[in-house]
Amino acid sequence: MSILDALREILALGGPVVAILIAMSVVTLAVTLYKLWQFAASGVGRHRVLSQALEAWDAGDEQTARARLAKSHSYLAPLVGVAMDAPDAPGLDQRLDAEAGLALAGLERGFRLLDTVAQLAPLLGLFGTVLGMIEAFRSLQSAGSSVDPSLLAGGIWVALVTTAVGLAVAMPTSMVLSWFESRTARERVFADKALRTVLIPGQAIPLAEDAQPMAATPGHA
Repeated sequence: MSILDALREILALGGPVVAILIAMSVVTLAVTLYKLWQFAASGVGRHRVLSQALEAWDAGDEQTARARLAKSHSYLAPLVGVAMDAPDAPGLDQRLDAEAGLALAGLERGFRLLDTVAQLAPLLGLFGTVLGMIEAFRSLQSAGSSVDPSLLAGGIWVALVTTAVGLAVAMPTSMVLSWFESRTARERVFADKALRTVLIPGQAIPLAEDAQPMAATPGHA
């Protein structure tokens, strides 16, 4: 049986609810592919050259910093360049933060749709199951005294198809959304660190694991 034949059979069993869920899965797949392309085109998570520029700027080597910045393909590079060229004006950090937030909002576009699908798909599946159970018991009532147990069993498993389809749509959507959100959360932290490095250079703080413990001297507490 081909995939198309399997889909036709599922549609015939689940009815309009399954058709809606399959349409939602197609939309989810399209949004996911678009976000993957957007993240790749924007250089999300690929800030090696930009990090080198920030390190040079933090060390006071502006020429090297600008040279490395010119080679960066990160979507944050233009904003960092503006921060490097901007005068020390009151409220500059808030303006740059707003611009960075706008750039990150573009990366988060479509997340609400994925979240809606992840929450709504199981409810639609349950709704289809309830409708199927109602139909199964109605058929059982219409049968009167000549009740066939297979009639009820067949109606129940057909009704449960919608729940299975709803969960099959919701679970991968939730996983994809969590992955996207974790990536954008890291981008937000990096953007804030980059802007603060440009605006307040020379204030690097060593990481805790890089700090050398003070050796104990005999005779001292």
